[in-house]
Amino acid sequence: MEEKLSNDRIKELKAFCKSRNLHFKDLKLLDLAFHHCSFSNENRSEKYFNNERLEFLGDSVLGLAAADFLYKDMSSNHAEGDLAKIKATVVSEKSLAPIALKFGIDRLLILGHGEELSGGRHKPAILADCMEAVIGAYYMDSGFAACEKYILDFLVPEIRKVQKFGGKDYKTLLQELYQKKAKTCPIYELVSKTGPDHDQVFSVSVKLGNVSYGPARGKSKKEAEQKAAEMAYNEINGM
Repeated sequence: MEEKLSNDRIKELKAFCKSRNLHFKDLKLLDLAFHHCSFSNENRSEKYFNNERLEFLGDSVLGLAAADFLYKDMSSNHAEGDLAKIKATVVSEKSLAPIALKFGIDRLLILGHGEELSGGRHKPAILADCMEAVIGAYYMDSGFAACEKYILDFLVPEIRKVQKFGGKDYKTLLQELYQKKAKTCPIYELVSKTGPDHDQVFSVSVKLGNVSYGPARGKSKKEAEQKAAEMAYNEINGM
């Protein structure tokens, strides 16, 4: 059976809502969105107390919000395939997982002991699924209009990136930009690696000739490299 929320958990959930401008009437529903199935699998008394159903619902709500925006935003000169490619990119695990980390969803996850030890708190699939579960919970709590507003707040910037850069990541963009000026490639350097094995933080800088950018931090070396590339790309372009 689900337990009553502790005062500390209520504070955590309220802080999350405040940071994302969410207005939940039922905090227990939001709390459910953070419960991964590994928790319910290890706690038989709460066998069905996990976010899988909310994730299922949130996936559809997210897709509808993205499709509706793209249909209205892009002119009739764009074929269905153009809209579909952008939608597939922005609602993907690759897109949602970094946003989840930015929102601090990793800190709110309720995981089973085994999943916790295996680094599940920073696994892209778990993070992206939780993003969808939160969407599903907010849809159930406050309806589509409020949920759509929340979604578009983080989704439109991702859509704009794809529209502008064609879905290329920042490492690719930086390499293409730099190779127009030099024959060498950007060099990524691991500055530091801290934290326990299941919760490591990587710091990476990128060097273009004699100029170094960063360091940038990430939960994986790959994430840190992408952030360092983004820093360099934006600085070079005056963004």
